Amino acid sequence: MSSLQALCSGLPLRPLPENRGRQAGVPHAPVRTPSLSLEEKQLALRNALRYFPADVQELLAPEFAQELQLYGHIYMYRFCPDIEMRAYPVEQYPCQTKAAAAIMHMIMNNLDPAVAQFPQELVTYGGNGQVFSNWAQFWLTMFYLSKMTEEQTLVMYSGHPLGLFPSSRSAPRLIITNGMVIPNYSSRMEYEKLFALGVTMYGQMTAGSYCYIGPQGIVHGTVLTVLNAARRYLGIEDLAGKVFVTSGLGGMSGAQAKAAVIVGCIGVIAEVDKAALEKRHKQGWLMEVTDSLDRCIQRLREARKRKEVLSLGYHGNVVALWERLVHELDTTGECLVDLGSDQTSCHNPFNGGYYPVQLSFTEAQSLMATNPAVFKDLVQESLRRQVSAINRLAKEKFFFWDYGNAFLLEAQRAGADVEKKGAGRTEFRYPSYVQHIMGDIFSQGFGPFRWVCTSGDPQDLAVTDELAASVLEEAIADGVKVSVKLQYMDNIRWIREAARHRLVVGSQARILYSDQKGRVAIAVAINQAIACRRIKAPVVLSRDHHDVSGTDSPFRETSNIYDGSAFCADMAVQNFVGDACRGATWVALHNGGGVGWGEVINGGFGLVLDGTPEAEQRARLMLSWDVSNGVARRCWSGNQKAYEIICQTMQENSSLVVTLPHEVEDERVLQQALQL
Repeated sequence: MSSLQALCSGLPLRPLPENRGRQAGVPHAPVRTPSLSLEEKQLALRNALRYFPADVQELLAPEFAQELQLYGHIYMYRFCPDIEMRAYPVEQYPCQTKAAAAIMHMIMNNLDPAVAQFPQELVTYGGNGQVFSNWAQFWLTMFYLSKMTEEQTLVMYSGHPLGLFPSSRSAPRLIITNGMVIPNYSSRMEYEKLFALGVTMYGQMTAGSYCYIGPQGIVHGTVLTVLNAARRYLGIEDLAGKVFVTSGLGGMSGAQAKAAVIVGCIGVIAEVDKAALEKRHKQGWLMEVTDSLDRCIQRLREARKRKEVLSLGYHGNVVALWERLVHELDTTGECLVDLGSDQTSCHNPFNGGYYPVQLSFTEAQSLMATNPAVFKDLVQESLRRQVSAINRLAKEKFFFWDYGNAFLLEAQRAGADVEKKGAGRTEFRYPSYVQHIMGDIFSQGFGPFRWVCTSGDPQDLAVTDELAASVLEEAIADGVKVSVKLQYMDNIRWIREAARHRLVVGSQARILYSDQKGRVAIAVAINQAIACRRIKAPVVLSRDHHDVSGTDSPFRETSNIYDGSAFCADMAVQNFVGDACRGATWVALHNGGGVGWGEVINGGFGLVLDGTPEAEQRARLMLSWDVSNGVARRCWSGNQKAYEIICQTMQENSSLVVTLPHEVEDERVLQQALQL
């Protein structure tokens, strides 16, 4: 078995590691179908072999060609490291800088089999969210990080480590871009080819930026979403006896079962992949499992009557579950579901992100690889059936929302009845969770802030939990607006209960939703705790790209921006550049993420706190910009809550000067002008 020292010594070439191929008993990514010509296959092979000297190319070429033929991509399985892949304590990495060791910690967490969806294919979550395109890139990146000094920056081109370049101590140590394809060529078909050629990569959000923290991140987001959905749609705070139906237990979607238990409702989650369902059950995140629809409905009724807290996994297709709920309604007059959504990887519907109800899981995987056109037709028929069932239930007191996975967008493209009369391009019959549930939170500067204790010690995480809760409690005591207080209270409850719910999978990480003031105050408190050794090792600050400023996505994060700029990506690009200028340890900019390739531009960061005054200064500057950028953009688009937050922030900080919009108060001004 390899050691960390060996892992940082460059590509293992003499001797070459044994080719063990695909590991049995591990989930694997679906076969890709890039439809390459002979010339393109040769180019893909040439691109893969350029990582290796000439004396081993003759041996490697046939096996790489076979991978391309069998799986639609060259993953280089021979070079999958023979090591327990996990986030090791930061001091164990052979590096010259703390920042490099922290980045290694984060990379290996993203590839930990307990965390990653398809670890051997370097996919962290979302069905195709790559950390790297192949294993040679992983080895080279680890080597470069081990050699990197405080006056070098590692540059990553869609998984490929271009190299170490001279920079300065104040510059980022790592700059990542993923999927930066020229817009006219940023289509799904082109992506499949470019990925097969090894020249671009879909990094999802935090997969390719090395900032994923396991399903905990989406647990918290789902907790807040369901809580706020209950407030908005049902007018209640107590979810006892209420039923939430959804789908997906694979990558991020695996969090839904845990979230249902935390909010106190009955969660019924459908999943076609038995391995994913069993994984969540063994983790303890899923309380019960059944493959019988009859048993599923019986158990749902019992739990409703008793007001039990329950997470129930149905091993089957969610369309069958929705149609059975319609059958129960039509035959008994009883609507058994209160809230509903969908968390399949519908951003990637024709390559394993969404499975059609007409086929079994294994039948679908086979057809996907052998006849993609027929598979696509079945997926679209299945989407139409799912929407039809949801539409019938929505005539009762049942509320559905799009969870930002492109479900309604793909349903629309399939011809399903999701149109909203008189609506704009980003609106459907059902709202996205940003439009109705979370949008106001973003406008107030609240979003998914997170940190990772690189010591790997749960006690360090407990200290940060206590610090974060205390910071928010002090903010409430000092006086905040009612709407801000509500968000703080939800997050204090989350932090106080986090340890009890055993949310850590992989690295010792925590997430909470906070605004600019809260993020800065938490960062300062953690940095001071490192300085006085209450926390034993550096802490990495980060966030989901799905945040106030990090993502331009017209069908999710910016779907509630109505000034016509929802399809513009200035905010995300400016955020990436601004974070780099203000002290981020690393930054990332991606095409795709959440709703799919070509549909979104998003970015993220990592910032290493090491207890120094310089780290505190970087955190103050960068975190302030990282939030205020998006709030200012929402202010300019006409959002009143964002306007109020920006005005308040400008009063507190004379260095911030934002252009404020003037509303057209008399609509006749527009009407008369256009009549002329």
